[in-house]
Amino acid sequence: MTAPGPEERLARAALTGLTEPGDESVGRWLRQMGPVALVRGLTGAGPPPAGARADRLAGCRARAATLDPAADLAAVDRLGGRFLCPGDAEWPGQLDDLGDARPIGLWVRGSPSLRLWALRSVAVVGARACTDYGSYVAALLGSGLAERGWVVVSGAAYGVDGAAHRGALAVGGATVAVLASGVDVPYPRGHTELIDRITEQGLVLAELPPGGHPTRSRFVLRNRVIAALTRGTVVVEAEYRSGSLVTARRARQLGRHTMGVPGPVTSGLSAGVHELLREGACVVTDADEIAELVGGIGELAPERRGPVVARDLLEPAALRVLEAVPGRGGGDTALIARNAGTGRERALAGLYELQALGFVERRGDLWRLADATSTSGTPKPPGRRHPVRRGGA
Repeated sequence: MTAPGPEERLARAALTGLTEPGDESVGRWLRQMGPVALVRGLTGAGPPPAGARADRLAGCRARAATLDPAADLAAVDRLGGRFLCPGDAEWPGQLDDLGDARPIGLWVRGSPSLRLWALRSVAVVGARACTDYGSYVAALLGSGLAERGWVVVSGAAYGVDGAAHRGALAVGGATVAVLASGVDVPYPRGHTELIDRITEQGLVLAELPPGGHPTRSRFVLRNRVIAALTRGTVVVEAEYRSGSLVTARRARQLGRHTMGVPGPVTSGLSAGVHELLREGACVVTDADEIAELVGGIGELAPERRGPVVARDLLEPAALRVLEAVPGRGGGDTALIARNAGTGRERALAGLYELQALGFVERRGDLWRLADATSTSGTPKPPGRRHPVRRGGA
């Protein structure tokens, strides 16, 4: 696809204000007619698109009376931003997976290349009214992914979104905020400073032209961009009815990785995540596990195992003799050899080795477990067990 010319770019900019994001009917008309003819058809300057209702055309004409796409392009340019269209070198090709729901164009602020950043990006999303646990985990994932060279993408909302962005920013990492408003309208207002920091250090993008304000439906539609843009989506906390679950399920439909962080089964904010896991999402607990799923060959999470105790280091023969020593009262060499299924000489050699290592002790003809070994599996250090009396009686 070739880069659009000035007339097509202007028409696409106009369509971002004339229509709502993610409208598949508009996407189909755009594919059939092209942006210039579609703008004329929606505004009454040309034949209307096939199947367009009269009330819809009236609404577009009302919007067209207040639109000035040339002014919008000038406004984003003054902000140091740009308007990206399909066919531009910076356009992320994975957005084309949305088909007719693909964005008409993207208004972008920030200097990095969106296409390059999107190639190695992960969405971290979740509840706005998250718990301290959710906020902590989201920040930890954001910083951990950023330190591993991944771009953290989220929606700049309160709660999990904001924590994930802050985690990435805290380690000097890369992060992208996808807004449901114009790029010059920080929302929520309480995150104005955060969104300004993301603009300076990362990227802020939106489907609405400058000055566009968010609505409930636009938040939901914004989530499809987050899902398509990234290699996978991680949900940290979410109730059953949550926009972050919409993001994760759309990601799964697009063939992206879908992940969830488990939480307390008694928490309603974990219920949606657990339902997502039941649907087949992968359990993740840290950035290493996320990188292993979405990354390339060799990006493996470290092996998870419990603490190593001293008896884990014994040779199999010595361990078999140790396990043959009776737990109460001990036993003689013949009994231990019989319990171990080995000869007396081999059992005796093993017992002396275990004694030197502090696992067993000898009392007359009996061998018994050292006190610490019998309870924890870790021997006491070998040596004297009773103080030596010095001087007279």
